[in-house]
Amino acid sequence: MKQKFISLYMDWAERCSKLSHAMRLQVGAVIVKDDSVISYGYNGMPAGWDNNCEDKVFDPGAGGWLSPEEIEIKYPYEEWHSEAERNVRYGLKTKPEVLHAESNAIAKLAKSNNSGVGATMFITHAPCMECAKLIFQSGIGSVLYRNSYRDTSGVEFLEKSGVKVEQVEF
Repeated sequence: MKQKFISLYMDWAERCSKLSHAMRLQVGAVIVKDDSVISYGYNGMPAGWDNNCEDKVFDPGAGGWLSPEEIEIKYPYEEWHSEAERNVRYGLKTKPEVLHAESNAIAKLAKSNNSGVGATMFITHAPCMECAKLIFQSGIGSVLYRNSYRDTSGVEFLEKSGVKVEQVEF
């Protein structure tokens, strides 16, 4: 695949990540087959649930732990994307119901008439082990990701399973 298209699809994955309401980490994924995007996803709560991906945040300036409602009042969604606001937030705990970008993209693909067999997935971050298993099982043949993940077991699993994996840097 030409570099200009790799850049295009990675940029698309980055834009998808911005749709996430997560405060800790926003991840986007795009699935491409035959030069067409056949699915995309971002991390977030299941359809129909509220968009609070984390339980609480510790803000020493506010006197301690804040509920999701207090977070929304003190830090409106539009401000979450600034680096200064992200530095204020720590102690976040992701809810177990949160779906990862890769699983959202694969679930959306499963609802369509398209097949993931031989497709390429572009992800903003390296996949975790759970997502790597879904990627392999869906027949996706290659994965390109931009940022490393603290746990490399997902990438190692994909490589061991014969899926081509490559970290792309810009």
